[in-house]
Amino acid sequence: MKYIKLIPALALAFLFLFGGINYFFPLAPMPTLTGNQKAFFDLFGPTGYMAVVKAFEIIGGILILIPSKRALAITILAPISVNILLFEIFMANAPGIGIALIVLNAIVIFQEKEKFKSLF
Repeated sequence: MKYIKLIPALALAFLFLFGGINYFFPLAPMPTLTGNQKAFFDLFGPTGYMAVVKAFEIIGGILILIPSKRALAITILAPISVNILLFEIFMANAPGIGIALIVLNAIVIFQEKEKFKSLF
């Protein structure tokens, strides 16, 4: 039972580490973008904005593997997860991994609720 509690944090770590590392060192092909998706990435790509976001994904992915740093990791990764979901809803018109990210974040936040009590 103790190890089952690790699954959401490990899943978040994997997804964000893979996404961040794949940006800098392409391991898997990126899907072809069209319409609003393409316009979004054409706008933000050359500015270096995505590189910063991907660096934060890697940092958050590493931190979430350290139990004492999990709340800090969620503080970094939750806003990125929300933006991924909003991108999928408003630009791609097809929610996907963003829903899973939000659910995984919520589970980890619940597991770490003692560390977040002072915010409420």
